[in-house]
Amino acid sequence: MENAISDPIAKKPVETKAVICIRGLYKSFEDNEVLKGISLDVYDGENVVILGRSGSGKSVLIKLIAGLLMPDTGTVKVLGEDITQLNKKQLKELRQKIGFIFQGSALYDSMTVRENLEFSLIRSQKKFSEDQVAAAIESVLDSVGLSQTINQMPSKLSGGQKKRIGIARTLILQPEIMLYDEPTGGLDHVTCIEINNLINKVQKKYHTSSIIITHDLTCAKSTGNRILMLYDGKFIRQGSFEEVFNTNDERIKSFFDYKFV
Repeated sequence: MENAISDPIAKKPVETKAVICIRGLYKSFEDNEVLKGISLDVYDGENVVILGRSGSGKSVLIKLIAGLLMPDTGTVKVLGEDITQLNKKQLKELRQKIGFIFQGSALYDSMTVRENLEFSLIRSQKKFSEDQVAAAIESVLDSVGLSQTINQMPSKLSGGQKKRIGIARTLILQPEIMLYDEPTGGLDHVTCIEINNLINKVQKKYHTSSIIITHDLTCAKSTGNRILMLYDGKFIRQGSFEEVFNTNDERIKSFFDYKFV
């Protein structure tokens, strides 16, 4: 079948290196087998979208990449490091190179926007002067278009603004990899477009490699250099948006028809 996943490591961009290498990955929770032997490479500077229905294992996959979960079997290498072989200190150091954008933004409600961003720098345990902290905050807020919110509390922000601040809080540590968990979930159409544009801007400005977990087809089409369909714990198709959905496979057609209708 054209573009079916017999080799999910195909379509390597020219003259790029893999920053994420997954081989034979299995993950179960008690009797529920969520991921069933998947393999994937994500290349430097690439936005990869993982599409799938709720419960298909998308969020489990990026938690495994971030080291928040450990695989039952298989390997997950991030920036050349096998996460299953790292101790706590090494895993913490690796996570500082990975930006994880949670679905709910995960801002601290008791802190202002400025304090949320400062906390990311403090938690990194790197030494920054006051001027460096101020400059970093100003830069990332400008990047997400929310300089005016610096002294606001999260409760005063819209859902889209919270998403943007969540992205800014991650960018302040200048990660090499971005992991987005349902970045447009729960947002209105106009705000979704803004978030999609911001994901693309982050890729270009910060030269990040990204995995974008979503069931939003507009987000997938707008942000993905490559798209993979996750179904029943396995990748069943990959390619551009048009390549993935140019198929008679009912598993994929039904997803497309349901989401766009």
